[in-house]
Amino acid sequence: MSNDLSEEEAARRAALPEAARRALEEAQARKAKEAADAAALPKDEYGGPKTIEPTRFGDWERKGIAYDF
Repeated sequence: MSNDLSEEEAARRAALPEAARRALEEAQARKAKEAADAAALPKDEYGGPKTIEPTRFGDWERKGIAYDF
């Protein structure tokens, strides 16, 4: 288990059945992997919008032209 748990949380998890502890550890590892994968992605699209754009009818609008992917 992770060392960043409080004593109370560590005691609560220690009282859980083995299957539940294993599931918590797997979920924690999966979340850490997803966070690492998300950090590896580029921050902006090349030539894409620089800010969040509103959508209308499922289409994006840029410079007055609506387009769909």
